[in-house]
Amino acid sequence: MDSAPSPTHGAHSATAAEPAPPPLPVKLVIAGGFGVGKTTAVGAISEIRPLTTEAAITEVAAGVDDLTHTPGKTTTTVAMDFGVITIDPTLKLYLFGTPGQDRFGFMWDDVVEGALGGLVIVDTRRLDDCYAAVDYFEHKDIPFAVAINAFDGEVQHELDEVRWALDVSEHIPLTVFDARETGSVRDALLVVLDVALDRAKAAEPA
Repeated sequence: MDSAPSPTHGAHSATAAEPAPPPLPVKLVIAGGFGVGKTTAVGAISEIRPLTTEAAITEVAAGVDDLTHTPGKTTTTVAMDFGVITIDPTLKLYLFGTPGQDRFGFMWDDVVEGALGGLVIVDTRRLDDCYAAVDYFEHKDIPFAVAINAFDGEVQHELDEVRWALDVSEHIPLTVFDARETGSVRDALLVVLDVALDRAKAAEPA
């Protein structure tokens, strides 16, 4: 009886596995007033060295920007911050931080274009600085969440009080996080993703 032919040298006995698709790129914006922790948040979570466009705070700028609660701040974002974080093998977030001062507001449209959603960071010690960011996302009808940065581990007001003060609708998530901690920033960004995905599902035809 003839024996079965031996496998050809170098031949594969099974079909090679298909390479996994690259993660889906998603753009998110981190916004808020001057000195609330936007640059810190991007730096805390980015898996690459963040790209920042910061300039020194001059004596003239110090007279315009309120440094009462950030006396050690020596630089400020004048265009945007940029960072990247891979959430899992299927999803990669591209993070864009906006400048906080009103005089740089003309850049917001360019920074926000194409974003799936936004995270508005709030400092409860100076809520007035956060109205503009909340109004912007509401006006543009971009899904967003509000994250209260717990400076020194403390929040000056209860969440319900902050919601009332900012006139934020009940359907917009309000959370507390620490912009210095990677896991805390990640959790806040996942809240934004949930909001954006819920909006996308609601828009799907029945």
